[in-house]
Amino acid sequence: MLTPSRVKFRKVFKGRMAGRAKGGDTVDFGDFGLQATTCGWLTSRQIEAARVAINRHIKRGGKLYVRVFPDKPVSKKPAETRMGKGKGGPEYWVAVVRPGRVIYELEGITEELAREAFHRAHHKLPVNTRVIKREAAL
Repeated sequence: MLTPSRVKFRKVFKGRMAGRAKGGDTVDFGDFGLQATTCGWLTSRQIEAARVAINRHIKRGGKLYVRVFPDKPVSKKPAETRMGKGKGGPEYWVAVVRPGRVIYELEGITEELAREAFHRAHHKLPVNTRVIKREAAL
């Protein structure tokens, strides 16, 4: 499971997910990328499940790059707890994903294999996605 080794603050605000991705919206490392078209939170478990699905499908054929990291703690109060007495403790970690953000990249495999691998990963993620290709360098 992906978690930060250390953070400046234990608990953070929920925040807002309006607008498009500020960066990380192009394929920079691989040949094909899985790009988010809606916003959402990706938990460390979801990122790992999609990564495993991609790797199992490509069977060590190419290289996979994970472009997101869960660095935002989500806190939760225990079940059947009365209101008040402060914010709950951190439960899990999420990566905030906005439309346009590239989540995974693949290189060294064919386009058909990459599309099928990303299709399998799409089912593990809570955001809508599309497959994009690397643009030719000028």
